Amino acid sequence: MSNEMDRRDFLSRSWKVGAGLIGVAGLWTTADLLWPRVDAAAGEVRTVAADAVPADGVIEVSAAKAYLTRDAAGEIVAINEKCPHLGCRVPFCESSGEFECPCHGSVFNRLGEFREGPTPRGMDRFLVTVVDGMVIVDTGNTISGPGKGDPESIDEPPAGPSCSEGSGHA
Repeated sequence: MSNEMDRRDFLSRSWKVGAGLIGVAGLWTTADLLWPRVDAAAGEVRTVAADAVPADGVIEVSAAKAYLTRDAAGEIVAINEKCPHLGCRVPFCESSGEFECPCHGSVFNRLGEFREGPTPRGMDRFLVTVVDGMVIVDTGNTISGPGKGDPESIDEPPAGPSCSEGSGHA
């Protein structure tokens, strides 16, 4: 009897190995859905002086993965940088004065309220407290963004051209 593998055994083993590799690849690529990630920034993040938060713009706080701005009443608002649609990081466009998601084109005003696109709601927010003049963002306490049909709380039309039209994100 010969030790050589016949064609039928070879094809059978090849199909089994191929199916196994496809199964492993499927598990590998969906691991983020099976095991939730722990965000290293979860919890309270001491950021900037409250006086540094602008009333008509935003500042990015990379340690909190958030943006800070002020609402119409002058209160500080911390906006989660992730788009509620698919979780892309949403940069603030200085030229338009809006948040513009590069993944699927959702647009939000300076307070993260919905303007257009496929997102289900406005950008989520974090709880903010001011202690001894310093802004503390509680990234472990997320507040769902305003609804898609909710009226905007600030009346600020786009300040200029969109960053997605080629002027580059700020």
